[in-house]
Amino acid sequence: MAIDRINVTLAGALALSLLLNWGTKPDPTAQALEFAPQMAHSARYNAFAANPDFADGKTLRAPEPGTIPRGVLPLHYAATPADAERAGVELHNPFAPDDSAALARGATVFATFCQPCHGTGGRGDGLVAQRGFPPPPSLVAGHAVDLPDGRLFHIVTYGQGNMASYASQIPRADRWKVILHVRALQEAATAAGGATP
Repeated sequence: MAIDRINVTLAGALALSLLLNWGTKPDPTAQALEFAPQMAHSARYNAFAANPDFADGKTLRAPEPGTIPRGVLPLHYAATPADAERAGVELHNPFAPDDSAALARGATVFATFCQPCHGTGGRGDGLVAQRGFPPPPSLVAGHAVDLPDGRLFHIVTYGQGNMASYASQIPRADRWKVILHVRALQEAATAAGGATP
């Protein structure tokens, strides 16, 4: 008997709870209340807009000294002959010569950026040179074959002579892959006996 009363009371409480939940359900179209909305929706300033939060009134801030932008590793060399020599000694290609994916990527990058001047075989006979621009040195000649990979990387990064820097157009890894392709061109020219003087 007591158990029946408890069951009836619990059933009634459940029914009352369901009725209250249905009767007081929120309007789905009404905006929800936010606690501290200024934290969820803080004021945003455009990069070149005036900003009252800083003493100089500028929004765009200079990076802190010694910080490195995300994804940009520093390269501690300058565009000088001394640093080119140092790069030849200190820098080594991180990709293996038999890495087929790296070689294929290097060939693609070479065709895009190097072939217009250096030509398909790297002999300095590209379309730009054929149209009157001073021809670049051959990449399959003895002096280029003797250059270490680090020196070639420095040349692609900082430029040399009439060649401009390609650091902003070719990512670091692709510069190393281009060097792999150049080495493959040199091997092919040497095997064919066609290295230029």
